Amino acid sequence: MGEFELIRRCFMQEQTGAGVINGIGDDCAVLEVPPGQQLVVSIDTLVEGVHFLPGTAPAQLAERLVGAAVSDLAAMAATPAWITLAVTLPQADETWLLAFSRALSQRCSELGIALVGGDTTRGPVCVLSAQVHGLVPNGQAWLRSGAVPGDRILVTGSLGDSRGGLETLLQPLPVSAEPEAVEQLRQRFYRPEPRLELAQSLREHVHAAIDISDGLLGDLGHILEASGVGARLEVDQLPVSFALQQLYPQQVQDWALAGGEDFELCLAVPAAQLSSCLDTAQALGIRLTDVGEITADTGLQVLQAGTTVLGDLPGSWDHFRSEDE
Repeated sequence: MGEFELIRRCFMQEQTGAGVINGIGDDCAVLEVPPGQQLVVSIDTLVEGVHFLPGTAPAQLAERLVGAAVSDLAAMAATPAWITLAVTLPQADETWLLAFSRALSQRCSELGIALVGGDTTRGPVCVLSAQVHGLVPNGQAWLRSGAVPGDRILVTGSLGDSRGGLETLLQPLPVSAEPEAVEQLRQRFYRPEPRLELAQSLREHVHAAIDISDGLLGDLGHILEASGVGARLEVDQLPVSFALQQLYPQQVQDWALAGGEDFELCLAVPAAQLSSCLDTAQALGIRLTDVGEITADTGLQVLQAGTTVLGDLPGSWDHFRSEDE
């Protein structure tokens, strides 16, 4: 089966959505940005052997790819609009592609984003890239550069679960592992949940934001660098799940700080807006936790019990960092 037949069978049905003038089938999609809106764009890539294990089910890959990519839109307080897809496979596998495309279609529908184009090619391993496009009212996109001293640092959900889910796939399970806990952590690894509704509800109350893809320490550090500020982070306040504590009690702290790929949000919020933000999250059924404060002094202080500065902190994920760094 050739490339164009693959596209026709698996993806041609996904070409409708708000603002889509012309979708799949031409050299480019034709899209219309509504008046008063700005377009935000991001791209995510999953590489076999780097981001996922060989043999991972295609439906799980589709859910992971779309969720991770759309999380970047949530970090900008944007509304999802369109997605384009690039698929590299060692061979044309219709069964694999149909399962992948069905799950992709379902997840896109759930997140309100329309597939409008892409590319397929042959390569040595499976590589999946998704470029997402979102809309945000003029001048209201969240940036990393807006944090100011006195802001509270908030994080959504729980941290470290995705790293725990990966561990359940890489290593034998702990003897005491509860099946429900294992499934919960694996779901967090395979199916990121972009915090879209919360982001849009808090759009006017947040100074700076980032999605936690490389680990809280590293991603918060990006906000601090872009904003020219520092922070105090209280380890005792980090939100962690019972499942992670039950399966990996010794790794909880390190994975919450730097496990990566949780795709939660880290927000810098004016102290005066803290209660309102927490109330909004509670009303939406989303965990939102105050974990520290933005400071005028640059640098990141990581505190435990309010006073002890931790040493030997885990490093966040870096694709190109050598092992001896």
